[in-house]
Amino acid sequence: MNAAGRRVLVGRIVGLYGVQGWVKLESWTEPRAQIFNYLPWQLSGAPGGEMKTEGVKGRPQGKGLIAKLPGVDDRDGAAALVGQEIYVARELLPPPGKDEYYWVDLEGLEVVTTEGVALGRVSHLFATGANDVVVVRDGERERLVPFVQGVYVRSVDLSGGRMVVDWDPEF
Repeated sequence: MNAAGRRVLVGRIVGLYGVQGWVKLESWTEPRAQIFNYLPWQLSGAPGGEMKTEGVKGRPQGKGLIAKLPGVDDRDGAAALVGQEIYVARELLPPPGKDEYYWVDLEGLEVVTTEGVALGRVSHLFATGANDVVVVRDGERERLVPFVQGVYVRSVDLSGGRMVVDWDPEF
């Protein structure tokens, strides 16, 4: 699968900081301040549609992160951005390590069992306390397969667009 043009959710604007247009961020990058190295940001749900932001400045502040977006110079302008999700282009992220995957790269893969039975395609993934879960849809049904490599997930072939799982098609 080609990552070009795909976006990855890396954070969210969660609050206001001060009166000069600074916002508080929730970051899902590791380390969390790494979010400032992936620019430009694409904000979803911005007033008037999506908004591309370049020249964002930010820093750690207490236990969180704060950012100053260009053109946002007061508390009212910053308040309009609270709740917006922050996306970056997939190609800005570093390559994953061995046996590691970005969720966005798994979405859309064809999923088949070890016996060759087609289960559908990866719709999305979500995290649980124990492990991530792959949501596989085929139009008729939805299956939830634990993303545990070597147990349920036997192989992932990104270039071939396929994931092989050890999973009962009836389950």
